[in-house]
Amino acid sequence: MLRECLELRQAYVYKEEVAPWNQPLDATESGKNHDPFCFCPVEKTDLMPFPSAYDDIHLNPKTMQKFRLYLLVNADREFLAQKGAPHRDFYNIRKVDTHIHHSTCMNQKHLLRFIKSKLRKEPDEMAEYRISIYGRKQSEWDQLASWFINNEIYSENAVWLIQVVGFDLVDDESKPERRPTKRMPTPAEWTNEFNPAYSYYTYYCYANLFTLNKADDIDHLAAGFLLCHNILHGINLRKAPVLSCSGLPFSFCPFHIGLAMSPLSNNQLFLDYHRNPLPVFFQKGLNVSLSSDDRSQIHLTKEALVEEYSVAAQVWKLSSCDLCEIASNSVYQSGFSHAAELHWLGNKYFFRGPAGNDIHKTNVPNLRISIRHETWKEEMQYVYSGKARVPEEIDI
Repeated sequence: MLRECLELRQAYVYKEEVAPWNQPLDATESGKNHDPFCFCPVEKTDLMPFPSAYDDIHLNPKTMQKFRLYLLVNADREFLAQKGAPHRDFYNIRKVDTHIHHSTCMNQKHLLRFIKSKLRKEPDEMAEYRISIYGRKQSEWDQLASWFINNEIYSENAVWLIQVVGFDLVDDESKPERRPTKRMPTPAEWTNEFNPAYSYYTYYCYANLFTLNKADDIDHLAAGFLLCHNILHGINLRKAPVLSCSGLPFSFCPFHIGLAMSPLSNNQLFLDYHRNPLPVFFQKGLNVSLSSDDRSQIHLTKEALVEEYSVAAQVWKLSSCDLCEIASNSVYQSGFSHAAELHWLGNKYFFRGPAGNDIHKTNVPNLRISIRHETWKEEMQYVYSGKARVPEEIDI
């Protein structure tokens, strides 16, 4: 079943016709197919786990044990490899905050002053801000454009998620919803008073969708697995180990779907910090990164992202290599250009395994990349019964 899901992702999830690293740096975006999508819902959710799958998961924590054994044997070698990279440590590698709500990135009084000051005094810092457009009135886009231009907000060092690299679909997992059925009309014919199901929304937005939001319902995670490149939070994967458990046939790992997690924000809202599944996901090999979420409400320092890394390192005893790997994941998950990622990750960042790693850029030893790559290949061979074709380049 997972093999069929992976084949569906390969066939239908949006990808550029020509990979960015095979295009000239000034190449314009290739034309896209604007034909309406054809929605074909299923009557049951085949992706959800069966009891036997749960038994296998709890009896076979093979991947976590393998990674822990690797750390026991190679922790010192990783430390020495990092020391061999001159002028490079955790503080001067690239860390992209992939989940910032613009309305809470600072207090209201100093919002514009803060943005203009940061652009002037710290031009090398990178961010990925979000601005919400609710569609309540027709002038919203005009007001946003006027604010953006009049205050000279534009910068090559900031990308705007709703305009450039994706859409943020907000859901309310506290409310039950209707599942898609064959009797549901298409979007152009929708006249019902109630909203469509979340999976219905994501299906019709998937060609432009790069990032989801909130601690989603299990069905939302299943829809995200089929349709998305990255999701935010994803903490409910701990309740659906069939979706997340690395080394087993149902997994978020084979396609390296990114999880941008905010443990401090979750700690204040609904999940105690010590119960956050991020360290478990990281040991299993999931593509996790740290983000700050609501800076003005959660954090106590000016460096909110570094605060996230600092607390995580102390509570979960993450090593310097762990922090650098998570920071490297954040760059892969971000929507910055190919030219920017070349500069931050190295000239061969789009190759899988050690061939794509430049320790002088990422400060991640090839030993760590090798164990992750070998584990990933084993998972792919498990899914495809030993007949998997492993591509040399990453998926975009």
